[in-house]
Amino acid sequence: MAFFWQSVVLELRKLWSDWQPVPRMPLDAAPDLNSSLLHQEIQVVNCCIARKKRRKAAKESLDSLLKQASVDNSKPRSSNGESPDSEMYARDCTGDYVLRLGADRLSENLTLLETGEPIYSPTLQEGPIMTAELIKETEELVLRTGSLGAGCSQLLSDMQAFKAANPGCVLEDFVRWHSPPDWFEDCAANSTTVGEGSSRRGRLSDRMQTKEGNLWKELWEAAKPIPAVEQTPIYDEDLAVESIFDGLEVIEPSKLFEQLLAVILSVCFVEAESVLAADSSLSKLFYDCKDYIANIYQDDMSKEKLDEICKVYETMEAIVTHPEEALQIMEQPDEKSLENKNRFKLKLNIMAKDRPPLWKRAPKDEKRMSPKDDKNTLEEKNTKIFSNLFDKKVTIFSKKNAKSSEVPPTPPSSSPGPFDESEWTIL
Repeated sequence: MAFFWQSVVLELRKLWSDWQPVPRMPLDAAPDLNSSLLHQEIQVVNCCIARKKRRKAAKESLDSLLKQASVDNSKPRSSNGESPDSEMYARDCTGDYVLRLGADRLSENLTLLETGEPIYSPTLQEGPIMTAELIKETEELVLRTGSLGAGCSQLLSDMQAFKAANPGCVLEDFVRWHSPPDWFEDCAANSTTVGEGSSRRGRLSDRMQTKEGNLWKELWEAAKPIPAVEQTPIYDEDLAVESIFDGLEVIEPSKLFEQLLAVILSVCFVEAESVLAADSSLSKLFYDCKDYIANIYQDDMSKEKLDEICKVYETMEAIVTHPEEALQIMEQPDEKSLENKNRFKLKLNIMAKDRPPLWKRAPKDEKRMSPKDDKNTLEEKNTKIFSNLFDKKVTIFSKKNAKSSEVPPTPPSSSPGPFDESEWTIL
């Protein structure tokens, strides 16, 4: 098992080094916080690969623009007549034409207050890719320290990109583009300047005009006209992905199993729901099982929860493979049905005498044993249910990808509980 998992991580590293996305995963989507942490981390890998490709393309585009500008360097750029026949240039406060860098698209109905040049939206740096675990860690850090360093870094980066794309701009221009609610238009079109933070067309909000501790003004004065592709990355894709791989290499077997089991159960519910009629008598049982699994995964896994999950798994198998016989079993009276309703101790012994079992089940007389019988026999049965969970390929997984369905068999354990915190067993 250890060798298999190490080979999986090595394959992920190879895909990363070759800039090849992980197959059968979203190519450039934010992590799905409703999925397992393992799934979210693989999504981060694909997201980082897509970002590196975009950055490379942006860098090549900027280099091409600079080369073209150097060829046209002999053309006049002063305000003595005609302007360059290209939108690559903008007139600054001195009247000279300066090359726009990192401009993405034209912002409609916005012009620079000082020069009247159209405002272009710059290409900005992308923020951090957040998994559920990283979001939790960030929230704890902010609550503990009150630090908002990441937000300041993003704002400074946006200001630098805006300055590079719009030569001759001022803070009011950036506020109008970045935070429109902090800009108030004057009613009089030709009003004159009335004070600091105001202009002939409008004024900044009160919070933007604060003289002491005004973070926006401080960052604006420190910002230099640098396109996003030339800036120091806010989010280091290489560091993020390497930390993910390092974590996967040392993950505990129990934690990995817990995530894989959640994926298998999700596939199980999807497959069962696709074959279950809306008016089926098994619908209530199906959705009860689904709600139970959703609730049980809110907390850490335990042996008792695992036993219940295995029984729900067998119930789903019965619904998919033999719904008629499962329905007959459910219709039989059960004295303890009310007592065990919330624990899903479903006795779906649907195997006929002349049909081989889907799982390696205990003998018939052992199945009829009460939960209050011999303790050792019960523990052996629970362990057997767990070990047989991956013994064979079940019909409900036959149409799915091999990666999500083929899980290596678990070696038998002498411990009564499946969650042994020992190291990987080397086969």
